[in-house]
Amino acid sequence: QVHLVESGGGLVQAGGSLRLSCAASGNIASIDHMGWYRQAPGKQRDLVATITSGGSTNYADSVKGRFTISRDNAKNTVYLQMNSLKPEDTAVYHCNAYAISYGGSSRWNDYWGQGTQVTVSS
Repeated sequence: QVHLVESGGGLVQAGGSLRLSCAASGNIASIDHMGWYRQAPGKQRDLVATITSGGSTNYADSVKGRFTISRDNAKNTVYLQMNSLKPEDTAVYHCNAYAISYGGSSRWNDYWGQGTQVTVSS
């Protein structure tokens, strides 16, 4: 019912920047918080940043001061501006949205995008 599509991943040198976007589509009634998570090979999926519908943000300590999460509620889109990238930022980045869709027996659920690869070379 809610489909998340990420874009903006790629290969970048250490110290560089990338901007990830994630657009939600479908029969959306409401989106509460949104966020970005990442998973490196052999590792757990970890929180990167979250943002509430009102704009309050939360960041992992490892990205504070370097990454900025934002959202455009009118476009149902969340962004992650990543600056001063480090090799340890290399991971698949997944978009998340806590949302509810119209119709039927819809319930609030966490929805996930397919992930976009971010690779930071040293």
